[in-house]
Amino acid sequence: MPVEFVNMVGSRPPGSSAPGGNTFTTPIDVDWLRHYARTIEAYGFDYTLIPYASSSADQYALAATVLAATQKLKTVVAVRPNSAFPTVAAQGLSTLDQLSGGRALVHIISGGSDQEQARQGDYLDKEQRYRRSSEFIQVLRRVWTEKQPFSHEGEFYRFDGFGPGYATHSGGALPVSLGGSSEFAYASGGAHADIFALWGEPLAQTAEQIDRVYAHARAAGRTDRLRFWVTFRPVVAATDALAREKARAILEAARPFYEKVKDINSTNVGSVRLRELSEQSEEHDGGVLWTPRGVAGSGGASSLLVGSPETIAEAIVRYVELGADIVSLPTLGDLNDAVDAGRLVIPLVREEVARRGIDPEVVFGRRNVA
Repeated sequence: MPVEFVNMVGSRPPGSSAPGGNTFTTPIDVDWLRHYARTIEAYGFDYTLIPYASSSADQYALAATVLAATQKLKTVVAVRPNSAFPTVAAQGLSTLDQLSGGRALVHIISGGSDQEQARQGDYLDKEQRYRRSSEFIQVLRRVWTEKQPFSHEGEFYRFDGFGPGYATHSGGALPVSLGGSSEFAYASGGAHADIFALWGEPLAQTAEQIDRVYAHARAAGRTDRLRFWVTFRPVVAATDALAREKARAILEAARPFYEKVKDINSTNVGSVRLRELSEQSEEHDGGVLWTPRGVAGSGGASSLLVGSPETIAEAIVRYVELGADIVSLPTLGDLNDAVDAGRLVIPLVREEVARRGIDPEVVFGRRNVA
């Protein structure tokens, strides 16, 4: 399939929280988690992100629950190298992959916030964190594919006589995603990632980022295809005008949350880029892409696609034409919005990509030899 879609599972209904409003200490609603996963699967999403943060639930347990509740949905399991030794992470991921018949991927979080990393005792700087991610990925792939015991001595990891490796369902390496907006991220992802994750920026800036990642890939001697993943929150309504009203209401309701987290992402390069874009203009690419001031960059990937199903589908197709053939449409646990995206937008995108004959292999091939 030339374009695939990602949502992010909700582990409890929106608005549910423990006393004091702390959602992270609220018990997981297992029935809701299973219902959410089954619903996004039924409405055309190919993947769900299983997020991870210092105060979140264990991503492996969440992924196992989602995989057991679904038939086709794949899990993109977020892993931070500071929180797991690579041989152990590789075993956990390949176990999920075997149990699910090949439905596990991994997204490496190098760490964009010094404050968040320090919460789990990680004090490396950004450049060191991306070097560690590169080494982490290399060890993962060896664990998944080596047929004999092996040892490793690198900058961040050392071990002797591990293995033989712990095989995945297919016997090969799992797809590895990595993202970021710094030159360190482009270099690490260009050299080592199968999928590079980008936040939702205007078309021109997205094309520049894709080209920069490929420049690092060529410098590393790669000639294979990279895939790109872009993320936007969809705000869908019957007309563009109604969608704009809906988006304003969502932003107003979310503003207190973004005020709480804005300092955490104050030095993250992706957050800085989104804030700078919002200062230039809050609306881009004909008004469908929103980067609202006060929200942009505060809560991570906070860009919105706003419009009718046709408007949003056309916008997504333009990103696919750039080479971004995985599209994440997180709805922050709002299952109704996820259903609207799956029911109204995803089929239009797939139909239009097929009608135009967009071939990601050709797009990536052009970028590979540019």
